[in-house]
Amino acid sequence: MKRLQYLGRGGLALLCTVFAIGAGLAVSEHTALAQGGEPLYRNVPLWPRPFADDSWVIGSVTGVTVDSQNHVWVAHRGNFSLENNERGMIPTPGGTGQPSSSVCCMAAPYILEYDVAGTLLSSWGGSSSTYVWPQAVGGIAVDRTGNVWITAAGMETPPATGRGRGGAGGRETAESPPAAAHVLKFTRDGRHLMTIGTAGKSDGPDSRSTLDRPSAVAVDDDAREVFVADMGNRRVVVFDSNTGAYKRHWFAYGERSAGAAPGPYSPTDKPARSFRDLTCIELTNDGQVFVCDKSSNRIQVFDTSGKFLREAMVAPNTLGGIVAGGFGVLNAAGAVWDIAFSSDSEQQYVLVADGANKKVHVLSRSDLAEIGSFGAGGRYPGLFLGLGSVATDSQGNVYTGENHHGKRVQKFVPVR
Repeated sequence: MKRLQYLGRGGLALLCTVFAIGAGLAVSEHTALAQGGEPLYRNVPLWPRPFADDSWVIGSVTGVTVDSQNHVWVAHRGNFSLENNERGMIPTPGGTGQPSSSVCCMAAPYILEYDVAGTLLSSWGGSSSTYVWPQAVGGIAVDRTGNVWITAAGMETPPATGRGRGGAGGRETAESPPAAAHVLKFTRDGRHLMTIGTAGKSDGPDSRSTLDRPSAVAVDDDAREVFVADMGNRRVVVFDSNTGAYKRHWFAYGERSAGAAPGPYSPTDKPARSFRDLTCIELTNDGQVFVCDKSSNRIQVFDTSGKFLREAMVAPNTLGGIVAGGFGVLNAAGAVWDIAFSSDSEQQYVLVADGANKKVHVLSRSDLAEIGSFGAGGRYPGLFLGLGSVATDSQGNVYTGENHHGKRVQKFVPVR
């Protein structure tokens, strides 16, 4: 559940980031206004609070969501996504040898639950004899009853070597088998309830039982359905959220059969008839399904049956590419990485996390026109690096997650 508070008729004033450097009085403000007006959001620079175990660090964040209690849930990729100089407490690959440090660092558990003050309430995740933990965690969602859904999104590989499965992440010391083909459902305390799909198995875009690198998930509690952004198959697929039974699927523009995979994006080309890379899926209160086609710089909107309603381009000149490092490989192309909705009853606004341009775009949901944005590139509070996730709560607070080198979650609060 991702929400943003309605900001009123006078226009959206989108961000005021205020932070102090060290013990001094230096203050910096990063402000973006729409239609004039005072800043209505400020960054909370020390959110979340430090871990009780000060050897823990957050890895590359792949998902942020907010539940009905306004608890913030974070999914990250763990040890695999840490830089070499961050891995001092982790045994060498395969679990042999000695850590190089007894002080810092190792990744916190993959799934983190915070309250609104940034206090860690629970943490869990990792390998089990009853299910296959994702090789690389993707998106996260929490349904009305508090069940937690995560996807096995897998890792990118450089184009020259083809699409692959990467190494294991999190608190593991040995690589896992290929595992980027399923969705897991847990209780809020991490007890496994159900798996949809089969780890390491994909039977293609018309399969009713398998997936391929699912990146994101959303739950329709009333209809008891779970919607999956099945990135590797370039489709949206829907299952029964209680039984996992297949219900339906569709492709770009609501097509019922897979088209040819599109070539590289060019802003001068006509929009591709197939998805390039689905990285988010969200449901509105009135039964619309929004999906992110990241490197195509677009949002497509459907009804829950799969009927195509409309699309919009966001920052259409954005390109980007593949970035590699000690953390693995990141597909950093495109402007539409994740979205969230405002929390007013009509959900009048859409926030778009744009990792390539390091900002959050704000769109009017009625016509998907951009009415403002906030953010810029950097490491200070209120700035972004690898912005891949955005979520909102019922109080109007905004939460963002950063992957790649960013590895952090930030909170923005309304200025009353």
